[in-house]
Amino acid sequence: MGSAGRVFGGLQEEDIPEESYGRRARRACRVCDDFKTWRKKKESDEQVQPDTSASAECPLTNVELGRNTWSFLHTMAAYYPEKPSEKQKTDMTGFMELFAKFYPCDYCAKDFRKNLKESRPDVRDRYTFSKWMCVQHNLVNKKIGKPEFDCSKVMERWRDGWKDGSCD
Repeated sequence: MGSAGRVFGGLQEEDIPEESYGRRARRACRVCDDFKTWRKKKESDEQVQPDTSASAECPLTNVELGRNTWSFLHTMAAYYPEKPSEKQKTDMTGFMELFAKFYPCDYCAKDFRKNLKESRPDVRDRYTFSKWMCVQHNLVNKKIGKPEFDCSKVMERWRDGWKDGSCD
């Protein structure tokens, strides 16, 4: 089948903006899977013994919630438009403010709201927003004694994959 009619994350290929293809021409973004890819993965996963531990069915711990949240936020920033409209900028700033109000860990939410007052989200473009997100994450990493991430590598880590090809 040609490129017409392929589906990525519920969208027809022609509905996906050109900027979403990343550094590889005419390829869906790394976070989008077509149905065939998803099905192959599902079939191979079914052959692996399922996790029967109780923790797989339990609410997230604060560590799991934090890891998953940062993964989501960094990925969202990495796929933010290169040239966002004024509405997109306003929407993303509003999203970050609402996110900080409703984050389930009260201590973390208060801390993030404080950080937002000191440093407004830099939503000028994809790179500045991704770098701003990395700086915010590093503030938390520093507070909890974890190593800081090299913010010059945000696109490799959260969008394009490592230059050594290990994500391909």
